[in-house]
Amino acid sequence: MNIGHSFIEALDSLTSNKLRSALTILGIVIGVAAVIAMLAIGRGAQDSITGSIQGIGTNLIFITPGGESDDVRNPRPLTMQDAQAIADRISAPHVAAVAPMVAGNFPVSYNGEESTISVNGVTPEYAAVANEELTEGGFITTEHQLGRAAVAVIGPETAEKLIGRSEGVIDEVIRINKQPFRVIGVLKSKGGGGFGSQDNRVLIPITTSQSRFPRGARDSVAMIQAQAVDSASIAAASDEIAQILRVRHRSAIGLDDFTVLTQQDFLSTAASITNILTIFLGGVAGISLLVGGIGIMNIMLVSVADRTRENGLRKALGARQRDILIQFRTESALLAFLGGVIGIALGYLIGFIVGEIAAANNTDLTPAVSLDAILLATLFSTAVGLFFGIYPANRAASLEPVEALRSE
Repeated sequence: MNIGHSFIEALDSLTSNKLRSALTILGIVIGVAAVIAMLAIGRGAQDSITGSIQGIGTNLIFITPGGESDDVRNPRPLTMQDAQAIADRISAPHVAAVAPMVAGNFPVSYNGEESTISVNGVTPEYAAVANEELTEGGFITTEHQLGRAAVAVIGPETAEKLIGRSEGVIDEVIRINKQPFRVIGVLKSKGGGGFGSQDNRVLIPITTSQSRFPRGARDSVAMIQAQAVDSASIAAASDEIAQILRVRHRSAIGLDDFTVLTQQDFLSTAASITNILTIFLGGVAGISLLVGGIGIMNIMLVSVADRTRENGLRKALGARQRDILIQFRTESALLAFLGGVIGIALGYLIGFIVGEIAAANNTDLTPAVSLDAILLATLFSTAVGLFFGIYPANRAASLEPVEALRSE
């Protein structure tokens, strides 16, 4: 018996019991759809987080207070003077720009509308370092910083939430912690995601923030962002920054009271977390495929019992054991393959619906159905069908013709 003949007979057998075949296929459909959807959602989450981190800027280095060792005594905060030292091109030739920042969450209001929003104090260099663009107005200038001006650059989501529009808002007055600030610019949308929304924030001069909303020691900053001259210089720039701060803070190697992280560190950590999440979700969904495989084995055993006399007659007429084996294995593989094809379409539909729901809730998540996920689900579902069809096929092929013909 050739493969084509086996396929035709398997198709005839399955169509003769449409309801039973459909219910068996349903288990595989659910399993494959779950695998496809979970992998797509995991890939979409990873792309969202990676895009959010990359949207902050390029070739970035983040310096935060606090070291990794518990043996550090009397740690010093990061200060504006530290940022100025790092910006010295003689001491740090691989550092292109430096932008210290202070951060806090404060109530921001406009005409009775109020919301707690992230308010960051930044310098004029922040726009270039963080790759900020404006849709209207201008960014914070040196004059604003020196004069401790009460001006603000707001994100588009902040503008929509408070003012009701993101255009034509220049010179509007918002209140940060009940203090008036004039809007001078609106940031271009960067979207949200796992790294936090970049559209719902307010930027003010760092000197204004330090004088009006003091947090910690005088001239202290929450973080310093530095930009390397190019991607190949990130490691050298990180070493230069660490050495400058060790000299200024008088700390020994291994006892740093600061932490230097690169953008690649964040990307690697995010990728590791999302990969683990994707594998976990895919594993949970894969259990559904195993359940579907057990369903195939169960229905094939029933089919073997129902067709005992048929198999005995075929063997009595000259059918070989291999022919019976191929016949039942083909049926089980066909069940799994059909379930896999339908499951792929259903998984794609689930991913699309999840993406639409995320978009409706302003969540930056676009499930991505990749070719490798489709191939994995299809091959795995077919392999499940073949594996769980082995026992029923062997049982059918091992029947003695005389005993099979005697059965009722």
